[in-house]
Amino acid sequence: MGSRSKPGKLSVYMYIPNIIGYIRVLMNVLAFAICFSNKKLFSALYFISFVCDGIDGWCARKFNQVSTFGAVLDMITDRISTACLLVILSQVYRPGFIFLLLLALDIASHWLQMYSTFLLGKNSHKDVKDSTSWLFRLYYGNRMFMAYCCVACEVLYITLFLLAEKQPESITNVVVTSVKQASVISVLVAVSLFGWGTKQAVNVIQMKTAADICVLHDINRKQKE
Repeated sequence: MGSRSKPGKLSVYMYIPNIIGYIRVLMNVLAFAICFSNKKLFSALYFISFVCDGIDGWCARKFNQVSTFGAVLDMITDRISTACLLVILSQVYRPGFIFLLLLALDIASHWLQMYSTFLLGKNSHKDVKDSTSWLFRLYYGNRMFMAYCCVACEVLYITLFLLAEKQPESITNVVVTSVKQASVISVLVAVSLFGWGTKQAVNVIQMKTAADICVLHDINRKQKE
């Protein structure tokens, strides 16, 4: 019985979903390079890159090319692109610290979740079946719901960036005014707000749950000493 050949490092780097990941990185670099000179093109490139996040996951499962490197590349690309957009929003809106707090929450919750995943020996940070939070389980257990929350969050940020005409602007005034207007923008903001709020709640739950896992790991390690 012949043994299955082990893939080389280059072959993993050249997995289809990973190639899509590289393209996403390039699109984001180009998008942020022109974000102030061409807002519409920036928004298009940013959103296409975000959509590719779902495509690379589908390709990974379709072609049996799921890899740890791909998962890390995917998360890093997501976090950095969102972080850059939040930093920009913090400069065009007041109070800007709100967006910086959202940035800190996003990075902290996902970093802790990834680290706690490795401590538990799980293969994916999305494996939360043993969580006591129904919202946490729903978010990671239902692809459509998670997709809605993620899309809503990014659409809201992109829309806010497009709405910023003078700098700095009051975030409250812009959101309230846009919701009151009977336009496509008002619908986008209204529909996105619920998904955005849900994702922030999940981030808080994720951060607390992951922190508890890290603390329990420390307690168990101390008991074994």
